[in-house]
Amino acid sequence: MISLSTLATFSIAVLLLLCSPGPNMAFVMTCGMQYGVRGGAAAALGIGAADILLTLLTACGITAIITAWPPSFDLIRYAGAMYLLWMAYKSLRNPASTIPAMPQAVALRTVFARSCLNSLLNPKALLFFMVFLPQFVDAQAGMVTQQLLLLGLTLTIISTVFHTLLSSFGHVIRQTLMRHAKVAKLQARILAAVLSLLAVRLLLMTR
Repeated sequence: MISLSTLATFSIAVLLLLCSPGPNMAFVMTCGMQYGVRGGAAAALGIGAADILLTLLTACGITAIITAWPPSFDLIRYAGAMYLLWMAYKSLRNPASTIPAMPQAVALRTVFARSCLNSLLNPKALLFFMVFLPQFVDAQAGMVTQQLLLLGLTLTIISTVFHTLLSSFGHVIRQTLMRHAKVAKLQARILAAVLSLLAVRLLLMTR
């Protein structure tokens, strides 16, 4: 249905795109720092769930309908920016002046849900799935829906593994901060600044 060469090219392209900074990258690293390895893994799975949902919407043609309505892009963009600013506010409200030896207790399903929501509130994700995936579909081969589903599944697997490893890196940073109290005091401010910049990026984003 899809040649191995096309699938390999698609996988490499996905990896390169995942390496570009964005809300998902910031979120999984934050979860790795705050909630440990399990929390980071839950965040990675949340992004994977969002990818699966967007794949299904793309295969059904719903993303094209949504993006065809001009106000939808701005509505999702503003909602995503407000969510990132809210996360930045919470980070400043509860500054990590010291990093506790044990990760903060939080329900993994809560981390999962927040991660999924964070990914879905990125309007570029809708455009990405609508524009990027179809480029690797061979219409002449038929079964376009099945091809989109296979590409989406491949992307989800790569994304989940990538973000799980990334969250583990956040856990390593946590261990480093535990050994350097002065650096640890800056964690909340740095995190809030990163989230705020990502929010501004969303607000200034164009199609």
